Amino acid sequence: SVFCKTGYHQPETRTREMGVIGGVALTAGTIIGSGIFMSPQFVLANAGSPGASLVIWALSGLISLCGALSYAEIGTLIPESGGDFIYILRIYGPFPAFFAAYNYILLTRTTSNTAASISVAQYALAPFYGDCHPPQLMVKCAAAAALLVAGILNSLSVRLVIRIQVVFLVAKVVSLLVIVIGGLVAVIQDSSVLEGNLKVENAFEGTQYSVSALGMAFYHGLWSFAGWYNLNYVIEELKKPEVNLPRAVLIAISMVTVLYLLVNVSYFVVLTPRELITSSAVAVTWGNKVLGDWGWIMSVAAALSAFGSLNGSFFSGGRVCFVAAREGHMPDILSMAHVHRLTPSPALIFTTIISLVVLIPGDFESIVNFFSFTSWFFYGVTLSGLLYLKIKKPELHRPYKVPIVIPILILIAAVGLVLAPIVDNPQIEYLYVTLFIFSGVLVYVPFIHYKLCPGLLRKVTIILQLFLEVAPAEKNL
Repeated sequence: SVFCKTGYHQPETRTREMGVIGGVALTAGTIIGSGIFMSPQFVLANAGSPGASLVIWALSGLISLCGALSYAEIGTLIPESGGDFIYILRIYGPFPAFFAAYNYILLTRTTSNTAASISVAQYALAPFYGDCHPPQLMVKCAAAAALLVAGILNSLSVRLVIRIQVVFLVAKVVSLLVIVIGGLVAVIQDSSVLEGNLKVENAFEGTQYSVSALGMAFYHGLWSFAGWYNLNYVIEELKKPEVNLPRAVLIAISMVTVLYLLVNVSYFVVLTPRELITSSAVAVTWGNKVLGDWGWIMSVAAALSAFGSLNGSFFSGGRVCFVAAREGHMPDILSMAHVHRLTPSPALIFTTIISLVVLIPGDFESIVNFFSFTSWFFYGVTLSGLLYLKIKKPELHRPYKVPIVIPILILIAAVGLVLAPIVDNPQIEYLYVTLFIFSGVLVYVPFIHYKLCPGLLRKVTIILQLFLEVAPAEKNL
């Protein structure tokens, strides 16, 4: 076992260079992306009222924070890259861990990339179509172009990607602050807008109490907080993780939650609920009403923000491919890096291709729903592993601990988020997603457990190595 009474045995560690400020920047920069610009109309449409919508946003932030603190405990207990895959591998073994890697690489990460690319496309095209919705063909083509650009940039240079992330992080924060300040100015100029649009006295009028509708509202709210777990992926590079990991996620998620609530209040101050729901790009609609002829600036800022999220998703996505391949759960080629550029180009090419395939039939709302459904399934598995270690192995040394009630509550929330849309309003698509999750057994048994056709796989790997100019990467790539 990798566990003993003194804790987890990690065979190798990385140079720890990231402090709490870097951790806050990474977490907040990953969370703030396309969600806050695309999800408000879907949260409102499913919640049914502005008041319920704001409650959903606040609870989404609270759930994300509690989830991140729970992951902080398991991350300091198992300080190794790989996220859910490595946690499930160390606690439950290789068979269930394979499903985590299989679905992360083929479904979760690719749907996240696709949803972000659609956001980039819709905001980039919005100024050219005014109040009309851009044609779906144009949206898909622009989204495909965004995926290809992100894949190429990440394949060319790690340093270039990091610089782009810094620039886009500034664009994200500035654009959100513009929305908050714009809403505040609108209230100062005419306080009646609070009564006219937000309807404080009737804020919860029309609230939906359907389990399915509220589940969908939470899906879109939590999608906007996706990335609360990303600091766990780089825990080996974090100084004093037992202190800085929980501190960084606490600061970052609290800050983002407050910012999101203020942005949504600004949306409600300026736009009517109907305008918000029917908008294809809510930030652009807001910008046109507040900034007038300069409203296109919000479209550019939102597109840059969404592309920054897409770029960051590509940047961090190769980590799970690498760890899974290192553990023998994925083809060796996915763990390799370009011999000159030192980028994980095989994993990036593979992710780009799968993301383009997902883009063809998908739309933003359904993609987010399937992403959330799959993600929270595996969050629940990981949290159940944390509870198992708390109950069955209380003697383990834990640098950081959360009260057991927190992972219990988040596990209940995860189960509810997975079951709510199925129980209240079953759709055949969720059956397809569930079948895909468990279809991994068709790959695991012959190719991982029995190692079928090793000679053929070795030959294919060598051919791809020569063609792509890649070689096995070091652990701390």
